[in-house]
Amino acid sequence: QSDRKKLYPFSKAMRLPDLKKDGSVQNELQQGQEVLVQIVKEPISTKGPRLTAELSFAGRYLVLIPFDDKVSVSSKIKSGEERARLKQLIHSIKPKNVGVIVRTVAEGKRVAELDTELKILMKRWEDAILKVQKTQKRPQLIYEETSRVVAMLRDLFNPSYENIYVNDEEVFKEVKHYITLIAPEKAGIVKLYTGTVPIFDNFNVTKQIKSSFGRIVNYKHGAYLYIEHTEALHVVDVNSGNRTRSANGQEANALDVNLGAADELARQLRLRDMGGIIVVDFIDMSLAEDRQILYERMCKNMQKDRARHNILPLSKFGLMQITRQRVRPAMDVNVEEACPTCLGTGKIKSSILFTDQLESKIDKLVNKIGIKTFYLHVHPYVAAYINQGFISMKRRWQMKYGFGVHVVPSQKLAFLQYEFYDSKKQFIDMKEENEAIKN
Repeated sequence: QSDRKKLYPFSKAMRLPDLKKDGSVQNELQQGQEVLVQIVKEPISTKGPRLTAELSFAGRYLVLIPFDDKVSVSSKIKSGEERARLKQLIHSIKPKNVGVIVRTVAEGKRVAELDTELKILMKRWEDAILKVQKTQKRPQLIYEETSRVVAMLRDLFNPSYENIYVNDEEVFKEVKHYITLIAPEKAGIVKLYTGTVPIFDNFNVTKQIKSSFGRIVNYKHGAYLYIEHTEALHVVDVNSGNRTRSANGQEANALDVNLGAADELARQLRLRDMGGIIVVDFIDMSLAEDRQILYERMCKNMQKDRARHNILPLSKFGLMQITRQRVRPAMDVNVEEACPTCLGTGKIKSSILFTDQLESKIDKLVNKIGIKTFYLHVHPYVAAYINQGFISMKRRWQMKYGFGVHVVPSQKLAFLQYEFYDSKKQFIDMKEENEAIKN
């Protein structure tokens, strides 16, 4: 209690004038100066985290902003009467020199609920300041957001939730406690999962992850999205696939595929948390009214998205540009691996070129290094190709380089891999032999 008394009341604190946005940071900050900052954006690729000195403490209904005095209401609350009511309530309960943002879920809430949360947020801010006063070490973490699970519930929980299953006892207690605080009548829906089958498998989440995070996302009657992530932007290509054409014609078919793509794309943006610039290549449509229908459908789907976003109408090339708030790198779960034979290119060296390469190695072994007897280990399919025919490739090699040439099929080798062994079954490193030839 004595420490609390040392804090200056916000109502008596002196607010410094706002910094000029067109000024120089060197004029305001000096080397060695201590500054309270908050991370508002995680590091992405080569970019470091983004910091701000405008601190904020988020709750379920309110966001507290120290050193401010404004009251703002979420733009998603459309009723002018409700916006005015919330502003008036917050002005009546908040201290001076403290700003508050009223979140969408606060719509219709009573003053007692808002006042309780405001006091909790004020307590967090005061505790953070106490930690600053006590600590000697710099830099120092003075406040950390609640656990990821609680933060998700804070932002996403709504009365429609019927069950929340948790497979960790500590997290279960944490979730149960939080739900009891914000919605006591819903505390019973939090349940500890104790089944023997992994929780994701039991609720079919694993299958959805595998099907949703690849480059190709199937969504309707054979149509699919092809999603490519780059550092600069995300590219989405809409394909009709093997979908049966509509009896109403190509234009109707294109519109139907595109509308399905708009539905799935809005879901994928939230699921993968794709941010930055997203370019979508829809199937071409000739009618302006169809392009408008698609644009309106995309805008409607994106209304569910809590991230800030902007959608441009389709260009004459059938491209739609979307910008979406990026706070962290896009979620990308690898559900495919590059083929070990073609290394993901989809093509391999032709058999003629490959056997020419093998003969070149054999020629070096026999004529330059002087090894007359050796064993060439190759994939069984390649061995069968070399041995096929009455006058096989192996026979031609033996006639040219001597009967010390032996071909051995090996299951451990990939399709275009090969290894040479001498008569004592010792591995011959062709790279080292090449260096010896050069020297």
